[in-house]
Amino acid sequence: MNLNLNGKNAFVAGSSKGIGRSTAIELASLGATITLAARNATKLEEVLGELDTSNGQQHQYVTVDFEDQEGLQQKVDSLLAKQPYHILINNTGGPKSGPIHKASTSEFLSAFNNHIICNHLLLQAMLPGMKKAGYGRVINIISTSVKTPIPNLGVSNTTRGAVASWAKSMANALAGFGITVNNVLPGFTNTGRLKEIIVARANKQGVSEEVVIKQMTGTVPANRFGEPSEIAAAAAFLATPAAAYINGTNVVVDGGRTKCL
Repeated sequence: MNLNLNGKNAFVAGSSKGIGRSTAIELASLGATITLAARNATKLEEVLGELDTSNGQQHQYVTVDFEDQEGLQQKVDSLLAKQPYHILINNTGGPKSGPIHKASTSEFLSAFNNHIICNHLLLQAMLPGMKKAGYGRVINIISTSVKTPIPNLGVSNTTRGAVASWAKSMANALAGFGITVNNVLPGFTNTGRLKEIIVARANKQGVSEEVVIKQMTGTVPANRFGEPSEIAAAAAFLATPAAAYINGTNVVVDGGRTKCL
């Protein structure tokens, strides 16, 4: 099985922590040269030091803010002037929790811009290089809410579903160029985002966080939360030559919690 990513350049969004960080580490271990991207330069510096360089990779990072799409475009164009990208990991933090009927229209617009619009911007910028190489892997880290909506995450549910449909449409359009587009759907994963959800649920129910954790893990057949490295392993596989015929699909990584196929 060909898992070799030597000579491949990967842009990993949201890679200062959590699933993005773990995905960058995993891709580097397979030989890819990584460009880390997030807002916090200090955290990016730390992750940069964790990346494997045994294949002579010269990794880098760029500070970006998805709220500033003009600035994002300029920074990506500057990167592309020096090298093409073969792997794009779209990974952006989800909108805040709350009942969907209480969400403002601005929350929906912000989420749509940070996810769909920025994903599209990045892919369009990198597409010429992928086409020229005859190799492209676009992997969107989204959520199991694509399968079944998660209570109290209305804006996120809506946005994640839109990303999934965008990905399927793009997969159909680009497959003939040797480019695949897939989604990884993490379940409950030990990240800062999960911590926020636990706190919100505990406050809403008037119980301790430990009680909420027990409630949540009780819905998972594996009886535990996932680790970022376990989500990263699925994303990294989809980036490899071995996954060339996997296209336009959702890969659920949730310990069996999602009740549908």
